[in-house]
Amino acid sequence: MAALNHIFSSVLSTFNYSPKLTSFPRSIISCKSTHNFFSLPLQLAHLNPTKSRSFSAPVMAYGFVEEGLPPALGSSSDPPDIFDGTTRLYISYTCPYAQRVWITRNCKGLQDKIKLVPIDLQDRPAWYKEKVYPANKVPSLEHNNEVRGESLDLIKYIDSHFEGPSLFPDDTAKKEFADVLLSYTDSFNKAVISSFKDEGINEETGAALDYIETALSKFTDGPFFLGQFSLVDVAHAPFIERFKPFLLEVKKYDITSGRPKLAAWIEEMNQIEGYKHTQRDPKELVESYKKRFLAKM
Repeated sequence: MAALNHIFSSVLSTFNYSPKLTSFPRSIISCKSTHNFFSLPLQLAHLNPTKSRSFSAPVMAYGFVEEGLPPALGSSSDPPDIFDGTTRLYISYTCPYAQRVWITRNCKGLQDKIKLVPIDLQDRPAWYKEKVYPANKVPSLEHNNEVRGESLDLIKYIDSHFEGPSLFPDDTAKKEFADVLLSYTDSFNKAVISSFKDEGINEETGAALDYIETALSKFTDGPFFLGQFSLVDVAHAPFIERFKPFLLEVKKYDITSGRPKLAAWIEEMNQIEGYKHTQRDPKELVESYKKRFLAKM
């Protein structure tokens, strides 16, 4: 028994895992229902939290593969050899919707399976609309001689159609809650953005952030929305990454103040290599949002 305990302790040590912790080992994670906005917090209040439990084993995930980022393609760039059998993810380095899919690709360890093709949205090449994606938006995914779009659809598609650790739960209660939270993302973003041109932070923005705090309290087997890291975290991260520094600088409002679950979630997300590799300089994000939302004020 002593020998078994020693082996078990050695394995846990290898993964930086402690049974007392409820967060993922940082060295390992590298990786439409309609709901009325104001009724969501009330709905959430009736969902009973699961009992606290520790991980029964170290969380396994594919290691993050460091890669050099290719330059963005503009109007003078030649198109790739479209539909040649290569799977391509068309993104913009600055687009939060595209970032969702980029994170999913990274966290599943698909850097060698899905080629990144960045597009310069300020100097968009004509061939992208003509030959790749008529909607002329990012993200889009070229796979099996088809091109698909819409970020929430794409993160689910990549998770279910490619190898790598699953980013969607098997647990029924978590699946149901994941659907609610994914459906809520647009409402959340609109609610926060509604304060950008107001004098301060309006009630709708505060309620949306409080809802996120409450949602992060439902499952207690980890610091993420479903306890364990999932597509729900992927869907929210790019926008919270932008909202936090923008509101802090422009409104002097810290979205984590009085919201310890949200603060802990941001800290844990910032340890995930597959996400970190997609992040932009906060100053760049703030300036971009100033130009977009405050230029006409």
